[in-house]
Formats: sequence, structure tokens, C-alpha cells
Amino acid sequence: MNSLHILYQMARADFLERVRRYSFLVTLAFAVYLGYSAYSGQVVLRLGDYRGVYNTAWLSALMTLVTTTFLSLVGFYVVRNSVDRDQQTGVGRILAATPMTRLFYTAAKVASNFAVLSAMVLVLMGAAIIMQLTKGEGAVRIGALIAPFLFVVLPAMAVVAAMAILFETAPILRSGAGNVIYFFVWTALLVAPVQASLPDMAGIGAFMNSMEQTVKAIDPAWKRSFSLSLGGGDFGAAPSRTVLWQGLHWDAQMLLGRILWLGIAVGLTALAAVFFHRFDPAYERGRKRQEARENTPVAETTQLSSAAAPVHLTPLPAQARRSRFGRLVICELRLMLKGRRWWWYAVMAGLIVASAAVADANGRAGVLAAALLWPVLVWSQLGTRENRFDTGALMFSSPDPLRKQLPAMLTAGILFTAAVAAGPAMRDLMAGDGGAIAAWTVGVLFIPTLALALGVWSGTSKTFEAIYTVWWYVGVVNHIRGLDFIGTLPPSRAPLLFIVLTLALAAAAFAGRRARLAYA
Repeated sequence: MNSLHILYQMARADFLERVRRYSFLVTLAFAVYLGYSAYSGQVVLRLGDYRGVYNTAWLSALMTLVTTTFLSLVGFYVVRNSVDRDQQTGVGRILAATPMTRLFYTAAKVASNFAVLSAMVLVLMGAAIIMQLTKGEGAVRIGALIAPFLFVVLPAMAVVAAMAILFETAPILRSGAGNVIYFFVWTALLVAPVQASLPDMAGIGAFMNSMEQTVKAIDPAWKRSFSLSLGGGDFGAAPSRTVLWQGLHWDAQMLLGRILWLGIAVGLTALAAVFFHRFDPAYERGRKRQEARENTPVAETTQLSSAAAPVHLTPLPAQARRSRFGRLVICELRLMLKGRRWWWYAVMAGLIVASAAVADANGRAGVLAAALLWPVLVWSQLGTRENRFDTGALMFSSPDPLRKQLPAMLTAGILFTAAVAAGPAMRDLMAGDGGAIAAWTVGVLFIPTLALALGVWSGTSKTFEAIYTVWWYVGVVNHIRGLDFIGTLPPSRAPLLFIVLTLALAAAAFAGRRARLAYA
């Protein structure tokens, strides 16, 4: 009983620490945005030519699928920072000095993640209730509305909470590549079980089979079709036909399928405990240099400092203040690409060639989307290297770092992005498609500017990796107007919006670096 009380207090303390941050307000704002999108008809659930009558069962299913599908992706990036935060603040070493076991720690962190995600779930469940009261058809059935959230959403959020801790403790996964790897894991968790007729994490298969049986009962010739889309449709525009769906039947087999996912969450928590290193500096590569300094004898340090002769700094000559901007841009490009292996360049070159060679517009858009995800770890370095390698004092003491080094870094990012997306640009130039060229140009400017602004303000590459991956999936892959920053297809292009965002992000990066210089 005492252990459970300590576990509760650890999870509670971590949860309270998070809700007092501005990032938690952003998290809730995203949940409100999802709820509003469903309310306004931007999120559409259809069965081909059919849509369900807007009763409690249908609206609850809509909001449940929205929550498990989109929140399982975005929520992972929201909560994937608890272990790293303890590492950075030094709290981890205090906890490591206690009798706390590794499993105990990971369980507390999973519980805290689950609480944060559950807060977002409550917002979306409230949106479902509002939709039922304002636009629903028929009486409100609270039990039928809440049941999918309890039996489908919460087990899915438990898996996401545990997955976030595993990705913070396991080798490779805890690096920046883990943010990209999770996207493909998330895709597999949604698609593979449904195709194999197994209980899936998001509950898509259960809802799909039940709804299809209802349509088949009134229309035997109906062809199977099930879609949940973001960014299209009108809530009030009724399709050609409607169907009355009464909801899922919660039998023992279905409940066992949900319990299975709870068991998976427990297993992932235990696996994360296996990889958890209890904040031992020996396992942290970035701490080796600091550890060497800490192990230096005090007497030797004193002797070196006392023997050093006084140094008098002299002003830089006028020639030193001149900037070789082109050479500085080349140096920034080399730093961005440093450490990439030959196979990385081979894949990148293949994507560039394929994006130019594919004749079909939809196929070319798909290849370009892949090309825009492959170098995410290159872009995420922008604005963070000074903090990551502790070279800020050196860089910021150089002449005019705000006027020289920051524009050079942004220019290097723009040149690299232009090379990545060069394939479609060549076809658009030959075709004389002015709209496509404008959208492409704005996209090439937007991506590195976003990376630079987030890097300058957060000081870490993980912020861009998380935000960009989600934005890339929602906007570029699904071609959502207002979110597709590269405008691969004409209906999704919004160059004016993104040029405004680019200018705002550039100003934010400039302001953030200027503030950093004031305290350097």
C-alpha cells in the first residue's frame, strides 16, 4: 500500500509540474482544435454514399476515432520529454539516489503521461457532448456516449503513454530518429491489425465492421467503403443516403481485445524499465566531457590557473569585421551534413530523381512527401548546435553574430531544402506552372525557417522533429489546405498564408537569438 501511495505521489507531482507549463495550454488548445474540426465538419466519417444519423452512437464513434487516430500521434510527441526533463534538471540524479527501482520509475512516468493524455481526452469527450446537444438527432444517451471513450480511447492512450517512455529509454529510439520512427510504428499500429482482422489500438476495425454490417442489412449491393478524413466535407451537407447505427455491442470478446492493449501497455512499461539506466552518466555520451572535467584533481586545476599569465584582449582590426558570407554558408552546409553516411545520400538522391521522373501528379506528390521527411534530422539541427555542443560563448563572441551567422545558417538551410525538393520544381518550370512554382518557393523558405525558429527558442532538436513530423503527415500527406506548406496539389496550395508564417518565424528566430545574445 505504501508503494502505491509513493507511485501515486510521483505521478501526481510530475503531472502537476506539466500542467503549470505553457506547453500544457498548447496541448489543450490542440484538443479544442480537434473538437472544433469535428463540430464544424472538417473531420468526416463516411461509409461511401452513406453517413450515419447523428445520434449518440454515431457522434461518439466519430469523436472516439478522431481521438484515437490523431491523439495517438500528436499525444506521443506531447508527452515524450519526461525522462529527458529529469535528466536536464538534475532531478533524475536525486531520484537515482533513492531506493526507487527502475520499474517503479517508468510506471510513475507512464501514469503521468496517461494523466496528461486523459486531460485531452476529456476535452474531446466534452466536444462530443456539445455536438450531441447542438447538432445531434435523437435523445442523448450518456452511457452509449461515454463507453467508447472508456473501452477504446483510454487503453489506446495507455499504450501511447508507455510507448513514449520506451522511446525515451531504449537505444536509438531515444535519439532524434525516434521521433521519425514512431510515425511508422503508429502507422503500423493503425493499419496492420485491421488488415489482419485483429483488435487494433484505435478501434477502427470494431467500428468499421459494425457499421458495415448495418449498411449491408439495408443495402446488400453496397460496396465496402469506410473513411475518416480531416479537412474536407460539411457537417450539414447530407450525403445521398443515411443509415441508423445503434453503436457497438460490448461483448466479452470485444472487451478482451481492449484488455489486451492494456496488457501491451504494461509490457511496454516493463520493457522501458529494462533499458532505463537510472541516470547513470556512464550511459550518457554527451556527459563524457563533463565527467572528465569533474574527475580532474582540484590541485592540478588550481596549479594550471595560477600559472596562467594574464591576458589582455585587443579590439579586432577592421579587416576582421568583414564577412565572407559565401564561405560561411558553405561551412554551415558542411555542419548540417556532417556525419551522414553514403547510403543516406543514396536514398536522398533516389528520392530527388524519383520526384522528378514520376509523371502522375499524385504519385509525384507522394514521392515528394517522402523526400521531405527523410532529411528531418538535418533540418532539426538549425539553431540548436550552439546549445547542444556548448559553443554558444564562442559563436556569440564573434563579430556581429546576429547579422552574419544567423542569416548564413538560414541560407544554408534554404539551399539544402531547394536541393531536396528540386525534382518537382524542374517539372513545374518546364510546364510553366506559376502557382506550383510559387507554392514550392514558399515551402522551401518555410521549412528551414520553422526549424531555425523552433531551434533558437527551444534549444533542442526534438521540438522541430515532433512538430514537423505531425505537420508533415496532416498537411503534406493528406493535402490539407492551410497546412500543406509545399502545395503538392493545386487544391491544397496556400502560398500567401505560408509566406506570412515564414516572415513571422524569421522574426521570431531573430528575436530569440537577440535575446540569447543579451544573456550570453
